[in-house]
Amino acid sequence: MSTAYSLQQRLIKRTLSGALVVWVITALVVWLNAQHEVDELLDAHLAQSAALLVLQQTHGPDDDSDTDPDLPILHKYAHRVAYQVFESGQLVMHSPNVTHEPMGPHQQGFRTLTLADGRNWRVFASRSPDDDTQLYVAERVSSRNDILGAMLLSVLTPLTLALPLLLAGLWWLLRSELLPLQRLRQALLTRQLDTLDPVALAQAPKEIQTVIDAINDLLERLTRRMETEKRFTANAAHELRTPIAAIRAQAQVALHAGANDSQRQQALQDTLQGCDRASRVIEQLLTLARLDGASDGQDQSLDVSALLQRVVADGVPQALTRGQSVELLAEVTPSTWGNPLLWEILWRNLLDNAMRYSPPGAKVRLRIHTGAHTPWAITLEDSGPGLPPEALSRLGERFYRGPATVDAASGSGLGWSIVQQIARSQGLQLELGPSDELGGLRVQLTSIHTTNTNALLKSG
Repeated sequence: MSTAYSLQQRLIKRTLSGALVVWVITALVVWLNAQHEVDELLDAHLAQSAALLVLQQTHGPDDDSDTDPDLPILHKYAHRVAYQVFESGQLVMHSPNVTHEPMGPHQQGFRTLTLADGRNWRVFASRSPDDDTQLYVAERVSSRNDILGAMLLSVLTPLTLALPLLLAGLWWLLRSELLPLQRLRQALLTRQLDTLDPVALAQAPKEIQTVIDAINDLLERLTRRMETEKRFTANAAHELRTPIAAIRAQAQVALHAGANDSQRQQALQDTLQGCDRASRVIEQLLTLARLDGASDGQDQSLDVSALLQRVVADGVPQALTRGQSVELLAEVTPSTWGNPLLWEILWRNLLDNAMRYSPPGAKVRLRIHTGAHTPWAITLEDSGPGLPPEALSRLGERFYRGPATVDAASGSGLGWSIVQQIARSQGLQLELGPSDELGGLRVQLTSIHTTNTNALLKSG
């Protein structure tokens, strides 16, 4: 398990380290640029001085008198600069801090040389236009470094003094900007365990607000899940009370039947019916609870005709025991996009309701055809008693069974709620009404969202 790290400490360390590295790189770049500019400037001064000496020797007055080539030192820094002037190979002028030997073997250009005094000098050599005069102008390298150091000291000293202020400012800024995270943490730690209200944080930045929104979305889903579980518990307790009480009553009848075999037999048969109803109620409650918290993340391409053939085939044994007939007519063979499990649950409930609430010998027809405004529609009709308008308007209310019918006592009032919920999740529109052809109930399903349905129609 990896060790958790502090986001605040990591941000502070990396930001301050980055600022320090940038500062050092900037100082180094300033140093190199300043050194280059100082060398360029002082080299230009050397070249200019050499040009003046060449001009003096070439165009100066002709003096036949003996001239002392050693000139006096007029400035305290004069020993840092040196020069030599040769005419026809003879030294005619030089500074007192150099020997009589030429300062360099080269005749033209710049070089950095170590002279007789053991120090490094920047030497510029030049010749007159008539090649009769050779001169050298030199400057001690250490003096250049002193100038460069003085320049950088004046530039980098304020930057160095400002660096701690910069780092302290960045540290304070990061801590203050990360305070909303601390407030969010504190708000979550102080909440009660049974509190699922949305988290609110005043003046939260957008990045943290997105986290708060995600937390609130999670809390909302948890609230819905808890409400679903509470509703499921209440529904189960409400609906199972009746069949369990009936089973107990019939068991007592069978227990006290004595020698009356017919009464005992009837009581045991009623007990089995009560068990069947309780089993069906539990199955539908579990289905409904699963649907309350289900998502449609398992959608795939569906062959509607093949799916309905499987549903009808599974319902045929029940129809045969009741003497009913079930037929499937496929005028078109569409394909769509949806959750196959939910589609099977939907059509099993519809087909089961049609057979359960129709009398023995009734006819149930399932037809796939072209819709009025859609590529396809599915219609389920039966020849049962149908439903009055006031009952149709209440279909879908949990535990509402409608008017008494042949097999209404075994119903739970949850089938239509399951059908409506699946229809909404799968983008299907549910229409109810009387059947003009068979006289019973007519149920039609069409697609609401065409973007969720790929109807590939084939002639059938």
